[in-house]
Amino acid sequence: MKALQSILLPVAASLVAIVIGAILVAALGYNPVSVYGSLISGAFGSLGNLGNTLTASLPLIIIGLGIALSFQSGLFNIGADGQYWIGATAAVWVGYHFTSLPGWLHMLFCLAAGMIAGALWAGIVPGLTKAFVGAHEVITTMMMSYIAILFARYLIEGGPMQEKGYIPQSPLIASNTQFPYFTQGFARSQLSPISILIAALAVIVAWFLLYKTTLGFSLRSVGLNARAAKYAGIRVKLHIVIALALSGLFAGLAGAVQMLGVDHQLLDGFSSNYGYTAIVVALLARNNPLAVVISGLFFGALTTGGQNMQIVSNVPASLTNVLTGLIIFFVGCERIIPQVIGWYRRRRSARAQTPAS
Repeated sequence: MKALQSILLPVAASLVAIVIGAILVAALGYNPVSVYGSLISGAFGSLGNLGNTLTASLPLIIIGLGIALSFQSGLFNIGADGQYWIGATAAVWVGYHFTSLPGWLHMLFCLAAGMIAGALWAGIVPGLTKAFVGAHEVITTMMMSYIAILFARYLIEGGPMQEKGYIPQSPLIASNTQFPYFTQGFARSQLSPISILIAALAVIVAWFLLYKTTLGFSLRSVGLNARAAKYAGIRVKLHIVIALALSGLFAGLAGAVQMLGVDHQLLDGFSSNYGYTAIVVALLARNNPLAVVISGLFFGALTTGGQNMQIVSNVPASLTNVLTGLIIFFVGCERIIPQVIGWYRRRRSARAQTPAS
């Protein structure tokens, strides 16, 4: 029953948000059926659109896995966007250096650089300060996120990674490190089978790590009750550092996959706030690595479908953002639904006990 409730509540929260969004759209003079129809067709209406949805979902899924892992460890990693930028920066730097390496080895080198950079960015300052001096990880990860984003922008805006010219961008990574795309079916999108494979492996690794290993058991024990975990002999401080480092590792991996599979170079503003959206992805999935896949696909569909909704239904871009934000809000506030149900049951019970006058 509890497992079924954990599935139905996020779905119900999403449906409530969609209904309220439809009412808002109708109040502003648009046809809700047409607006949502264009959103769905933009996300899933053709193989090309489906490919775009999958492409937008993959970074959300990979980052969401890391955030879910930190949540299960009792930590709120709000700086995944910065870890994503650092991972992408490291992968691009390696990608246009070491060009004498074989293609497959160069790819692995780029991915490893992204993962290590993200893990160090989250594990050293936020992890160590949280473990040894009690600094709150919300503050430290957020501060490190701003530093990462500004540092990456400096590198391509007059810094050592800027390509010759006036446009703030890095050199392209070597062609043999760029992931190949589908030649049929999803050919109109930037979807790569290697990106899908990496995301699938990341989901399996995160699930196996959390539920089938001693390390995962220790991380979840620390998240449930750090004092009890310490009493049981678990090294709490060490596992706090490991949890944040692993969370950053997944964000760095997402940045590397995005660079090798889609962007191929660091551009000013290349991020679509994946790190922040992935927080909602993990919350909607209730921190279950397998459910993160569905949640990530949902928000990926909102991204690509929202663009089509604006074009087809002539809905202003600001309204598109309002609809997306409304859905995110209700998903984040899904606990309101059981509260409302409980209030209704208590009220009905009180009326039943009141004697008729």
